[in-house]
Amino acid sequence: MRSDIEAYRLMRAGRPEDALRHAQRAVAGQSACTSAHGLLATILIQLGRPDDAEATVLDALRRTPGDADAYDALAHVSMQLGQHERSNELYRRVVNLNSNSPRFWYNLASSERSFGRLLEAEDACDRAIALDRSHYQSHLLRSELRLQTPETNHVDELKRLLSAATSDDRARLFLGYALGKELDDLHRFDEAFAAFVDAAQTRRRHLAYDVAVDEHKLQQIVEAYPRQNRPNAVADIGCRRHIFVIGLPRSGTTLLERVLTGLPNVRSNGETGNFSRALLSATPSGDGSVFARAASADPTAVASNYERFARANAADAGVVEKMPLNYLYAGAIHRALPEASVLLVTRAPIDSCFAMYRTLFGDAYPFSYDFSDLARYYAAYQKLINHWRNTLEDSLFEVVYEDLVRDPQRVGMAVAGHCALTWVPSAVEVHKNSGVSLTASAAQIRRPIYGTSSGRWRHYRDHLRPLVGALRQYGVPTPDDA
Repeated sequence: MRSDIEAYRLMRAGRPEDALRHAQRAVAGQSACTSAHGLLATILIQLGRPDDAEATVLDALRRTPGDADAYDALAHVSMQLGQHERSNELYRRVVNLNSNSPRFWYNLASSERSFGRLLEAEDACDRAIALDRSHYQSHLLRSELRLQTPETNHVDELKRLLSAATSDDRARLFLGYALGKELDDLHRFDEAFAAFVDAAQTRRRHLAYDVAVDEHKLQQIVEAYPRQNRPNAVADIGCRRHIFVIGLPRSGTTLLERVLTGLPNVRSNGETGNFSRALLSATPSGDGSVFARAASADPTAVASNYERFARANAADAGVVEKMPLNYLYAGAIHRALPEASVLLVTRAPIDSCFAMYRTLFGDAYPFSYDFSDLARYYAAYQKLINHWRNTLEDSLFEVVYEDLVRDPQRVGMAVAGHCALTWVPSAVEVHKNSGVSLTASAAQIRRPIYGTSSGRWRHYRDHLRPLVGALRQYGVPTPDDA
């Protein structure tokens, strides 16, 4: 078997150490830039060696020019390394080398969106769709780039494609979310809801998911992190500059991140698994649940691991880790980095749940495609958050989404004060923030802060009665008029 194929197989199997040898063999003796260089760099990132991964990319770029696939791989790795300008330049090189691949145009569109270049992103989506109308991801990305209007939208096109692909679940998935989003923009809420339901049900059918497993995991986390005395700060670790933004997806975490990165010398690593990797790397093997073992990890080792992965430097006043799922690790974060700021973003439950329901995620958040799963998970999540409130006390700073969009100056100033950051009023002008965003809100945060998403569920009141009933069944408070 070819070395690069074997390296990829082992990497996908969760064996990066074994994959590394084969990847190194795949690039040995190569004079040209190849996709194997990107594979090697990806494995090095998985092993927590970002500097070596960066060196691999730079070495590949100095070699004899390669083909489009080689630079596409390097562009993806560059994005993972936070080298977004280089990533974008490489994606542009890719489409210059091969302009006939819809996948390459889609990748460029995603990169352009991350920079807020939405017209360029839409053009790249159009190029992908012109090459292949069944490149359904491009339809969804294009729909998400802007608010659709009665004069300019893709509703009829999406409906035609859906009618022609009724037995194609992949089409129903991407096109359904795209159609729902555009109909919602046009305030055709009944039609939008039908599209969201069909797409969500399609996604749910393809998931082997049992919400009871997640309920049990969240309860295990509660048990693994009982209330303790405040830990001592870890020596020689500048953990005060680390800022963790946590909360459910679609709750406003990206908006808060944009406000923070509008402050002097504050940058964001985006959504990474840096902390979970730091924790698991220090977790001892043995019997018992992984949560209990993780809770016994040496906090100094966890902090050192995280500092290396986060790549903080002395010039950083704040380094933001905007990973919603870090709500699972709030207790571990506090033990390892007791002076770090943990910012919890909360949103009204119905809005929060419905915002997740109408979003197509990757492999994460499998509970979000069914109302019963959503309600059960949300209730378990609330129990975990209440536990963090009781155990972390003032170390957990809560930001209410509705307050943030209603009075961003006041809330932003309070957050900056908690994080010991210098406040500047222009931080709330998030649409002027040129920083890269790779999240589901990447297009939305290119607009001035708006509050029209608060109470959006009321447009769907009749349709959401099953969700409201399920939330109430599991003890989640909802408005009387729901």
